[in-house]
Amino acid sequence: MDAASFLTEEELDALRQFDTCMVANAVETFNLRLRNTGFTHNIQCMFPDAPPMVGYAFTARLRSGEPPIASHTFHDRGDLWNRIREGPSPRILVLQDMDHPPGRGAFVGDMHAAILKALGCIGYVTNGAVRELPSVRTMGVQLFAGSVAVSHAYAHIFDTGAAIEVGGMEVRPGDLLHGDRHGVVTIPAQIAAAVPDVAAELQRAEQQVIEFCRSSAFSVAKLGEIMKKIG
Repeated sequence: MDAASFLTEEELDALRQFDTCMVANAVETFNLRLRNTGFTHNIQCMFPDAPPMVGYAFTARLRSGEPPIASHTFHDRGDLWNRIREGPSPRILVLQDMDHPPGRGAFVGDMHAAILKALGCIGYVTNGAVRELPSVRTMGVQLFAGSVAVSHAYAHIFDTGAAIEVGGMEVRPGDLLHGDRHGVVTIPAQIAAAVPDVAAELQRAEQQVIEFCRSSAFSVAKLGEIMKKIG
């Protein structure tokens, strides 16, 4: 992505006004991808009461299950933090856990959450594990993960900047992500600025149906007419 593809803070805030389900509905209307792609499966939001998370992905892969050959611990590459900081803001670290099964250890706990926040990250997404949830919650860093673990085990990052897959969702460096209690969805750059207006229109249409179903005027025949109008 070049700088021209990044949204303004006003445009990012417009996306934060909608839940991830409505954003996914809006993305579908542009017919840029299959409707069963572009979002996570079996990835849990650790802090479901937090507002929607909107930011740009920094991607890499993770392993936790095997110890290093030559020493007792792995040392992540010294340029990792600088590379994260060079990405577009707000930032979201996205790691594909390559262990089988994933989640043998948790890379992000309270210490790494503090580091990520200092680097301008607002969230972390992984098919692996996270830990130390109460401390991380107080920092305001959102977590999406496949599981919760006790230990970091031998957690180490490699293949930074790779195209990865997390919970069935393909993620490339710089992808725009939207996440909340329902999961995480990618928003194609070419339509990102237009999504809030479409989401607002869809929300109005859905509310019309909901209000009609709750009214004394409800009938199946009339419901069919309304559904045809909103397509």
